[in-house]
Amino acid sequence: MNYHFITIEGNIGAGKTTLSHLLSRHFNARLILEEFADNPFLPKFYENPKLYAFPLELFFMAERYKQLKDLVQQKDLFQNITISDYLFTKCLLFAKVNLPDDEFRLYQRLFDIIHQQLLQPDLLIYLHTPVSRLQKNIKKRNRSYEQNIPDEYLFNIQQTYTHYIKDHNIKTLFIDASNADFLGNEKHLKVVIDALENDYEQGQHYLTLP
Repeated sequence: MNYHFITIEGNIGAGKTTLSHLLSRHFNARLILEEFADNPFLPKFYENPKLYAFPLELFFMAERYKQLKDLVQQKDLFQNITISDYLFTKCLLFAKVNLPDDEFRLYQRLFDIIHQQLLQPDLLIYLHTPVSRLQKNIKKRNRSYEQNIPDEYLFNIQQTYTHYIKDHNIKTLFIDASNADFLGNEKHLKVVIDALENDYEQGQHYLTLP
């Protein structure tokens, strides 16, 4: 394993947390999961996005910063690999979609101050999933406040992620997760585990599941 800090990203319902759990178990890695359920503004945001978008994004940024700052300060002698199910830059990407221009500019100033203090991942795994499949996954996990997310919103999130990754030439393992079943199909998980043995250069590297 050439990577000490791996981040898994993707749209809402892409399967980030599931894959993070499975990889952390396989590699005996420290696991960092986004604590989205602790955000009191999340259900309110889906009911009234314009009113609650700014406090929603500020809360997420503060919580993610706290988690990842602890990663820099703590060293686990028995776990030299860390896997997280979110990228800190996710704060900025969702804020870009959710906030009006004036609020986004303020948010970005705060983000820029915080971002430089954090450890950046050695490799990003991005699960690229069609919106139709995302909607099925969202319905299946049955969180009440997510059940009416418009397709257009998911498309906007998807485009924002992919543009950011390509524009910044991030070292990314881009996985076509259209039919991914990491829990039920051992071959799918094995393909990802085997792919992590490679030493990738900067840029995007594409992986197709069997």
